Amino acid sequence: MIKILQYIADLLFPRLCPVCGRALNAGEKYVCALCMAELPRTGYHKIEFNAMEQLFAGKVPVERATGYFFYERGSRHAAILHSLKYRNQPYLGKWIASQFAKEIAGSGFFEGISAIVPVPLHRSKLAARGYNQSEYIARGIAEVAGCPVLPLVKAVKGHETQTSKGQHERLLNTVGVFKASAEAKRFAGSHILLVDDVVTTGATLLACAEAMKSSVPDIKISIATLAVARNAF
Repeated sequence: MIKILQYIADLLFPRLCPVCGRALNAGEKYVCALCMAELPRTGYHKIEFNAMEQLFAGKVPVERATGYFFYERGSRHAAILHSLKYRNQPYLGKWIASQFAKEIAGSGFFEGISAIVPVPLHRSKLAARGYNQSEYIARGIAEVAGCPVLPLVKAVKGHETQTSKGQHERLLNTVGVFKASAEAKRFAGSHILLVDDVVTTGATLLACAEAMKSSVPDIKISIATLAVARNAF
């Protein structure tokens, strides 16, 4: 009965792939199989001292860092991020993050991780958007990694969007924005995974990591993002 109702619903209100616009079949969720196969994966989890890890080297100690796919403005697959952030599709983020986690789980990337920490949104931006996309990405990864999702970093100050800013402007824009929560002290000596939707210059993630290290100096930090801006660093 459920399958019949789903079939009828798909006929009346077809679910469309955000990348190619094709109607999804019954076995596809959120993104069609062909577009998932063509996703421009970074493969960073297989590369020692990869470009993301180099981005944070000398700024804040990072154990491991990886992103799922390359993001390029105007590209077909950029629609995944746009749908997640601006078209009210948070569960797309959760689903594709779980696919990401399944693909890298065998590499040992999640070994030793005690908690998954989404980059927070300030309450004003959270109210405007209605959800934190990074939290949904964290939930998708947690389904595979088996770690709790915890708000160990808070956004204590609002800041302008980073989209149109250069590297130096992005760094200035994140000064004093984040603060570790009181609960973060409980993770002294532990290893956390900081999660965001996309890394461009790394300014936001760097500010979050610095906030954690400032409050809990011996905490270990790894980083995972859904997307990596191509040619950004």
